Amino acid sequence: MPNSPPFDLATLAALLDAELVGDPSIKINALTTLKTASSGDLSFYHNPRYYSDLSGTKASAVILSKSQAENYSGNKLISDNPYICYAQASHLFMLEPSQEKAIATSANIHSSANLGNNIILGENVVIAENASLGNNVTVAANTVIEANVEIGEASRIDSNVCIAHGVKIGKRAHIYAGVVIGSDGFGFAQEDGKYIKIAQLGSVIIGDDVEIGANTCIDRGALDDTVIGNGVKIDNQVQIAHNVDIGEDTVICGCSAIAGSVKIGRNCVIAGAVGIINHVEIADRVTVTAMSLVNQSIKKPGSYSSGTGLSTTQEWKRNIVRFRQLDKLAKRSNQDN
Repeated sequence: MPNSPPFDLATLAALLDAELVGDPSIKINALTTLKTASSGDLSFYHNPRYYSDLSGTKASAVILSKSQAENYSGNKLISDNPYICYAQASHLFMLEPSQEKAIATSANIHSSANLGNNIILGENVVIAENASLGNNVTVAANTVIEANVEIGEASRIDSNVCIAHGVKIGKRAHIYAGVVIGSDGFGFAQEDGKYIKIAQLGSVIIGDDVEIGANTCIDRGALDDTVIGNGVKIDNQVQIAHNVDIGEDTVICGCSAIAGSVKIGRNCVIAGAVGIINHVEIADRVTVTAMSLVNQSIKKPGSYSSGTGLSTTQEWKRNIVRFRQLDKLAKRSNQDN
């Protein structure tokens, strides 16, 4: 079977474990949306709000569920879960930039570093003393891997990443550009109005199959380690403070900030721009909606929100005035009762 496009539809059906209805010989060159698709494209349908796009699409084939297949007369790949099938298909059409299977001559590798087989190191990569890279690890240009770092096999570290001393990263990780892992946590003690720095003696432990988005920062622990569980997915520009513990398969979306010693359970979703104060604990299977402030522990699974919904500025100002009066109104009501 070919490993790059174009694919015939029969090959795609086999690769995606989908039921084919239609012409098995038709050639598929790209994966696109229903609305923008043209001849030679594959698309997918899973959300009823895009039904009009399905009826008008020019795609040569569409991934959809058995229950929706009767609503589309064209070539189709039928799947129990069209969105998962689309996710799998996306990898078949992904074009990776070509990269030499080699170690750049400008890479600076300490003599005590331990490199596995099939390592790729880009220009100006620094590998410090006693660092260990498993087999099939790729490190892109200008990345610094400090002393005693361990990186598991088949992990990919993009350009301009800094991984500080003693950090441990599991297998098949993908660390995107500009990430900093293992910088000092923000720890200070106050005496007579002055701040005394607390040495950050812990590290960062990252599990298998973790993705960390561009320009995210993960601080090392003060005493114990900061821990990121297996399968965690972290978006761009997220701040994770010292001693945070994130459970397996949790998703954290862009621009969220998690303060020190927070514990987040498994299979949680922390949406964009969420703030979580220090020492909060969040149970498994919790969703926190966008721009919420979590200022107390969440002990039961479910969806949680804070803040006020969008309104015009004029309405918002009136509502804020009333909000400030709530305490007085509550006291007056209690007196009246």
